[in-house]
Amino acid sequence: MKTAASFICALFLVLSSLPAQAASSKGVLIVAFGTSMASAMPSFDAIDKAYKAAYRGQPVVWAYTSDIIRKKLAKEGKTVFSVNQAMNECARLGITDLRVQSLHVTGGEEYSMLQRMLVKNLAKHPGRFEHVWLGKPLLESAQDLDEVAGAVIKDAAKGRKAGEALVLMGHGNDRGPGDLTMRAVAQGFKAKDPLVYVATVEGANGFDAVLPQLRQAGVKTCHLAPLMVVAGDHANNDLAGAEEDSWASQIKKEGMTPVPHLVGLGQLPAVRAVYLRHTRDAKDDLAHPKKSD
Repeated sequence: MKTAASFICALFLVLSSLPAQAASSKGVLIVAFGTSMASAMPSFDAIDKAYKAAYRGQPVVWAYTSDIIRKKLAKEGKTVFSVNQAMNECARLGITDLRVQSLHVTGGEEYSMLQRMLVKNLAKHPGRFEHVWLGKPLLESAQDLDEVAGAVIKDAAKGRKAGEALVLMGHGNDRGPGDLTMRAVAQGFKAKDPLVYVATVEGANGFDAVLPQLRQAGVKTCHLAPLMVVAGDHANNDLAGAEEDSWASQIKKEGMTPVPHLVGLGQLPAVRAVYLRHTRDAKDDLAHPKKSD
């Protein structure tokens, strides 16, 4: 008995002298639709820099949800993770407490797809992550809309004079709640400035409805900007391109002067601040979802 007691005592002393178990490794996964245009990268670069400063010492991993863009970049010798690949990479890096931030502008179908991708990976690898916190998209609340609208209008004011309109191009989606959300976004902008109009490439809030409003308002000059994280293909072609059906060309046909501002939302500090707030305040732990009562 004495020998056994001595052994237990010695074992206790050894274990108590060992260093405490290291805390869970933390990291960030940023998920965007993606872009293959080098001219659109300043937005992503600014966001990447902001996150590395806010989460200093933690890995910041990126993923694109667009298969087409990833394949195109792969042909150019540039590797970008899919969401599944990025989750696997985060696990390989030893991250167990993961914050995922969507760079989608609204909680439409693309955001819902991201949620499904994350849940699928978690189901395939149970227990690999202790926490997976999912940050909300850019425009999730009245506070978000107020801050973003203020920042966008302020940025456009640098070259915009009284009586000149500002038309913003959102992406939109013909599936999910995107149409309703973008209509509310348009109303929020207009409440701040009656000469700000929001339309989308896809869905029910098209530019066709805005053009008559510009005519009725007697607008002579129309500033154009993307309501998208990057000034990518849609901004350069559908918004400001020389094609006959671009928004700029349609405005010219009406006798108005289009003035494009190809700056992605990610280049605005106030927009980056909203994303960072959503990442910090995320309460949706997909690894341990709360049960409903």
